[in-house]
Amino acid sequence: MGRAFEVRKYAKEKTAAAKTKIYSKYGKEIYVAAKNGQPDPELNQELKRIIERAKKDQVPNDIINRAIEKAAGGSEENYQHVRYEGFGPGNSMLIVDCLTDNVNRTYTEVRNCFTKTNSKLGVTGSVLHQFSHQAVFVVKDMSEDDVLMVAVESDLDILDVEYENDETTIYVDMQDYYKAKTALTEYKEDLEFLVDEITWIPFNYQKLEDEDQQVFDKLISMLEDLDDVQTIAHNLE
Repeated sequence: MGRAFEVRKYAKEKTAAAKTKIYSKYGKEIYVAAKNGQPDPELNQELKRIIERAKKDQVPNDIINRAIEKAAGGSEENYQHVRYEGFGPGNSMLIVDCLTDNVNRTYTEVRNCFTKTNSKLGVTGSVLHQFSHQAVFVVKDMSEDDVLMVAVESDLDILDVEYENDETTIYVDMQDYYKAKTALTEYKEDLEFLVDEITWIPFNYQKLEDEDQQVFDKLISMLEDLDDVQTIAHNLE
């Protein structure tokens, strides 16, 4: 299908402030997952998924454990998942997912980021229909036959597969995330996941002119600096 998945890592300086932001975001996400389910990752698949992601981003164990203990201890802090859709420069579109304890504050902060970059915050559904919510896995040393065998043995519906430089990218519906990861792990016990996430994949990718790209980069940077923003998806190459 020609949709190359680009591994987008936060291009932030390795400063204490940047690390603190990352730790805070993961701490909040782990707390919510633990509070909404069992505070045990072996009994709470969503919590386990977030913890695995946090460890890949080098979040210390004490940050993870404190968030779980806080949830298990009956903390009264409450966070809501909120999603904003918007239009950036050119034909760019963005999906911004947040965790917040104050929706009015978060809306104002996100809207300001769009306004200050001459971009536009859309209404619910204005962008979402241009994306598909998928689980994406990038692994090494899996052949086309390997992927076919996993799909057949586990009765897994694989949406797309791409091969490049000894890396295999596998797309499945987000509802099949746990089924797919279990099947892949059982097929190869020592399989290393370079990417393991649920994200929004655009149906069509866009490319911006240099001037628009600079504005877009500024918008992304401003959004990433907000404490309540957890993830940002977009439709740029």
